[in-house]
Amino acid sequence: MSISNPNMNSQIVTVTLNAAIDKTYTVPQFNLNYAYRVNEMVATAGGKGINVARVASTLQQPVIASGFVAGSQGRFITEGLNQEGITHDFVEVPGESRVCITILDPARPNEQTELLEPGPRITPDAIDALSLKLQELAKTSTCMAFSGSLPMGCPTDTYARLIRDVRTSNPDLRIVLDASGDALVAGLEAKPFLIKPNEHEIEKLVGKSIQSPDELHECILSLMADGVACVVVSLGKDGAIAGYEGKLYRVTFPPLEIVNPVGSGDSMVSGMIIALERGYSIEDTLRLGSACGSANALMIGAGSVQPIDVERLFANVHVEVIPVEG
Repeated sequence: MSISNPNMNSQIVTVTLNAAIDKTYTVPQFNLNYAYRVNEMVATAGGKGINVARVASTLQQPVIASGFVAGSQGRFITEGLNQEGITHDFVEVPGESRVCITILDPARPNEQTELLEPGPRITPDAIDALSLKLQELAKTSTCMAFSGSLPMGCPTDTYARLIRDVRTSNPDLRIVLDASGDALVAGLEAKPFLIKPNEHEIEKLVGKSIQSPDELHECILSLMADGVACVVVSLGKDGAIAGYEGKLYRVTFPPLEIVNPVGSGDSMVSGMIIALERGYSIEDTLRLGSACGSANALMIGAGSVQPIDVERLFANVHVEVIPVEG
């Protein structure tokens, strides 16, 4: 299947409440308590939703990035998106957007050190302003993806509130939520269409420890029964287990020579959204998501893929149905 077939009648909106400048340093033989000259540095507009938008834009899917930006670092983010040709519509708030630093050591390709700033404090008035903006964007959009951590000042139920608000403008809007912790638990109350927790996050969602694959399968089925149409549990290098419309799927892919895994989850979310917007089967939706996540791991920058890599990896992702008893 060719992936170069955009649906120009659909529009994705990505929402990043805690946008960032993502800096990636390559430092050979990195250890603590030493001074280093950085061999290679990449700085891009970042945050989980922006990573989703970047992959969508790379694969020629119409997308708008929204959320909060602040200060001179916020201007760096929006100017960076301008240079990349990614349409954006943010709410500007006081303070400074954060910087997130990833340190890579080529000798240890499966390890990375991350330093994450907190970002600006968000006021209730700013949340109201963003809600109104997203309600307007929802009127002309088909999918909205909420991704990442909540900045300071945002109540735990911020995602749930925003999801409910945008549905008043467009009840048919497909909602994707990729968050963690209490924000994900609270957001689940608004019944998003798709969530992508990892193994630890799904334990928090269902309120119990998962000791076996069968228990994981039961948890996914339970979440679907509660109104979440698609649940994808990422398992890192072991692929993913997904649930959709009452069925379970196992997703696996060949080993990779990883450069930087940061942003792979966001890229996977973007690939799945793109596939759904293009009317792919659930099997091919999971393939494209996995291909995008894997392609990102081959790049130094977060949320970056090469279409040729996505096309190649898509053909090598294996999706099989997991039998469900009863």
